Amino acid sequence: MGSIHYCPPLWVLPWVVMAVGMCGWLWRVFRANKSAIIPVPPEKTDIDKLYTSIHPLTPFTWSETPPLKLRPFKPTYHLTMALQNTSISSLLVMDSTYLTRIQHRRALARTHGTEIMGHNPVARPAIHELYAWLFGVYIPQRYPSMFTLSPSGSSTTNLVTGESIPLSPLPSPAACLELMNAHIDTEFAILLPTSSPTSPVYDSKPPAEPEPYHLHSFLLATPSGFNTPLKLSLPLASIHAPVPGYSTRLQKSMDRFFATLPFGKIVQRANWSVQTDTDFFKLAGSHIASEEPGMAPAGYEASEEEERAWAEEAARVDPERCRLRCERQTLHRLPQTGALVFAIKTYMYPLREVLDEGLGGEMADAVEGLGKGSVPGMKVYKRGVVWGPKVSEYLRSGGGQVTSEAKSEPEATSG
Repeated sequence: MGSIHYCPPLWVLPWVVMAVGMCGWLWRVFRANKSAIIPVPPEKTDIDKLYTSIHPLTPFTWSETPPLKLRPFKPTYHLTMALQNTSISSLLVMDSTYLTRIQHRRALARTHGTEIMGHNPVARPAIHELYAWLFGVYIPQRYPSMFTLSPSGSSTTNLVTGESIPLSPLPSPAACLELMNAHIDTEFAILLPTSSPTSPVYDSKPPAEPEPYHLHSFLLATPSGFNTPLKLSLPLASIHAPVPGYSTRLQKSMDRFFATLPFGKIVQRANWSVQTDTDFFKLAGSHIASEEPGMAPAGYEASEEEERAWAEEAARVDPERCRLRCERQTLHRLPQTGALVFAIKTYMYPLREVLDEGLGGEMADAVEGLGKGSVPGMKVYKRGVVWGPKVSEYLRSGGGQVTSEAKSEPEATSG
């Protein structure tokens, strides 16, 4: 997976002073929100240091920093978590697209607010914790050239836009999500081990049989073909029900991993697909899911009618407009509420860029390998049956003219 590793500079005294001060301020804020979902472990003092000792990225000029190049495709597709360890300091990635993309996010909030942001009451403490940590600790420490904490600690200034972000008192949960959307080009999903949107506070011990993690808050301005509000309150299994083979290949390991992720640990992964247009905001049209109820099997048996429809769509695909769409995803646990935070940053690359890197053949192998691995139905789910033939031919021809008669391979039906 494409990734970037930062080499932090030596700490200097002002950062230490700020970190110590912010620890005290955050503790007072969090004490006001005692409705934690998971009890905090007794060794929390050491854990807090992991969340408050953020390595500053200096020198850093956002306007001169190119976006990450993610190329996570492999010749044969297998459904796995494919996780890598990373650091809390590497949670957010800023680049030269920052200003353009937050302007786009703000426009989406005005026209599609309820589709990109939502929460249940049970997520209120976790939203407040994430907001206070991001704006009060993480961002001003990690990106001091872009954000600075006020001397009083009551606000943080976005140096790119000149706007002030309130920290004390904390805004409402809905306002927190709006401000995160307006200043951070990353998506956030908050998951809690309860099915109730208004679950009561747990006692000093977690329940003997905790529930699977459910989605209780989302900020998602770059959906990749699904309507996030419809997934609010759902457990992981239901959220992933359309994914081929999820129930047999990933469900148990995902539930176990989410339930046992330690405090202070953060993992990352990347995924990829191809999109036939340039829109970041996609509520539909990126997947082909089985209409059968329940969890999708690993394979997909297409009808003749479906194959004809896919062929008609494939004839209209223009590889020059297609984009390699990748997501950098991270998962970590908040230290106070114990909530899990799934953070996502979306990237889109013209196929011409992949060719210029000399990776056309490698990506073509991956396109053709979508239906050859452990979940052959993935080629259908990702709509590879529509865009795959032309995209593969385009990549192998070095970007030359693609024939409209490109045919897809017969669909695998194992599962």
